[in-house]
Amino acid sequence: MAGIALKKIQKSYGALRVIHDIDIEIGSGEFLVLVGPSGCGKSTLLRMIAGLEEISGGELNIDGHTVNELPPAERNIAMVFQDYALYPHMSVRENMSFGLKMRGGNQNDIDKRVNQAADILKIQDYLDRRPAQLSGGQRQRVAMGRAIVREPAAFLFDEPLSNLDAALRVEMRLEIAKLHNRMKATTVYVTHDQVEAMTLADRIVVMNGGVVEQIGKPLDLYHKPASLFVARFIGSPTMNTLPTTISGSGGTVELLGRTVRLEGSDAVDSLVKNIVLGIRPEDLIRCPAEEAWLSGELMVAERLGSQTYGYLEVGHSKMLSVEFPRDADIRVGETVHVRGRRGSLHLFNEATQKRLAYI
Repeated sequence: MAGIALKKIQKSYGALRVIHDIDIEIGSGEFLVLVGPSGCGKSTLLRMIAGLEEISGGELNIDGHTVNELPPAERNIAMVFQDYALYPHMSVRENMSFGLKMRGGNQNDIDKRVNQAADILKIQDYLDRRPAQLSGGQRQRVAMGRAIVREPAAFLFDEPLSNLDAALRVEMRLEIAKLHNRMKATTVYVTHDQVEAMTLADRIVVMNGGVVEQIGKPLDLYHKPASLFVARFIGSPTMNTLPTTISGSGGTVELLGRTVRLEGSDAVDSLVKNIVLGIRPEDLIRCPAEEAWLSGELMVAERLGSQTYGYLEVGHSKMLSVEFPRDADIRVGETVHVRGRRGSLHLFNEATQKRLAYI
């Protein structure tokens, strides 16, 4: 499998630049996920790798060769689309073999590749059916099989699970993970679903407005977000973020009218006064009123079986999300007092949105 290198990649439509100087090194056999909200540029970047969008600036290398000017067919890359893009009048076998036949492949070799891919994806029984006779998950397997038979240098996935229902998404997510573990193929995968990203990725690229906010392993992004955008995007429920100020040499902050002393925040005292304090729901602890950092009315209790989340009205523009023990005795309408665990607080510069410290 081949490595892929993006060096100062840009994309412009006339005077409008939508991709800004992106640098990413994708190792051979790595599973890299591009994630971000709609309009952040992740699909555009994927299409530039595939050759379906022209590169306005920078250099794209695949397996050590510059491919900026190469057409898609000569890049040795297979792409799996969101909408399957199967030929409705062809059988599954014909759909999977069509690309190889167009390239003049040997029929015995084509049959061998199709059968091997069908065995990997467990669609042997569907080879003589047409797409209309298949479920959404089966059609996506066929689309993946069509990519596998080409034995490409890399696989590109453009939100392949977004058209499936929740149960099928979970099933296909596991299938893609197993497929990658088996084939060790270089893979670039686009999604807006952070669960897919956290489950599948060796590394995640978080994009926002055509720029890279952060690149890292899934848990690194979760525990050490580089910016407020990443902190709020990665995690479900999202990280709680509260604007506050630091005052005095001891790191005293004002939280919604309460004075709280934070140990270890001296380093940021002299740098910035207006900050945003971030804390994950699981790092908030229920406590007596006199120890509380924040108190509020429980507006919603979300019991998910293995977890229970409560949402408190604390006078902020957003409700505070708190993770409780799954069998917690909490009732909507009661007042709940919480404080943060030591070593679980993220401090961000309110002006630059960048991370200052983790204390």
